[in-house]
Amino acid sequence: MTRTYVVTGSASGIGAATVRILKESGHKVIGVDLKNAEVETDLSTSIGRSDGVKKVIELGNGSIDAVIACAGLAHPIAKTVSVNYFGVTEFLTGLLPTLTKSKEPRVVVTSSMASLMPNSPELVAAMCADNEVEALAIAQGLVDAGGGSEQLIYGSTKRALSRWIRRECIKPLWAGAGIPLNAVGPGIVKTPMVAEMIATQEARDAIAAQVPMPLNGYMEAESVASLLIWLSSPENTHTTGQTIYIDGGSDAVLRGENIWDLA
Repeated sequence: MTRTYVVTGSASGIGAATVRILKESGHKVIGVDLKNAEVETDLSTSIGRSDGVKKVIELGNGSIDAVIACAGLAHPIAKTVSVNYFGVTEFLTGLLPTLTKSKEPRVVVTSSMASLMPNSPELVAAMCADNEVEALAIAQGLVDAGGGSEQLIYGSTKRALSRWIRRECIKPLWAGAGIPLNAVGPGIVKTPMVAEMIATQEARDAIAAQVPMPLNGYMEAESVASLLIWLSSPENTHTTGQTIYIDGGSDAVLRGENIWDLA
């Protein structure tokens, strides 16, 4: 069965791998990115998000079956907040009325192993309150403070995103419309975004201390794409609200066997 998929961040990395696999399977794909995509728009701005929504709906002739949101930044700057959180949540909310027309609508986004790492509770709270102005101000404050505090921005965006998914997935707008809403949380994926982070042995050793991956080491983008595609397929009927860590065992190493007793 041919379906219409929307993939953000489609021009590179996990998004590009996802697009390729979907097209090879015969599906229609509407890519969204800053450039080299069917819809070229800037998801860091409200105007870019709303324009992107309109263009996607036009290209889909008013019909969309699934959205796979891969667009994101890993930079320790305030703009990362706008792209990673609001560029996902506002974009998905804009497409929701069209998605509900599908017989088997699905949504999955790319979170990260970083959602389990140190973050700024203040920044996470501002994002979860859907206050972009406040969130940007807090993020810029972390940048200005320096001393490594700016490194909390990325993990904070992914923590907030995973929380948004748990909050929204059970609401009538999503669950009531039959839409599973999930995330994946990759470990280290061999994409252009992390190329510098793993370029030297010293860098790899430092990363391993934070993101240990005892099962098969660093992964290819296709591994994550395959999970994204299953979660957004008709076969997924009841998995919702989850951030599924595809991480080579990092979560198990870092949090241990008994996460149920954690405060």
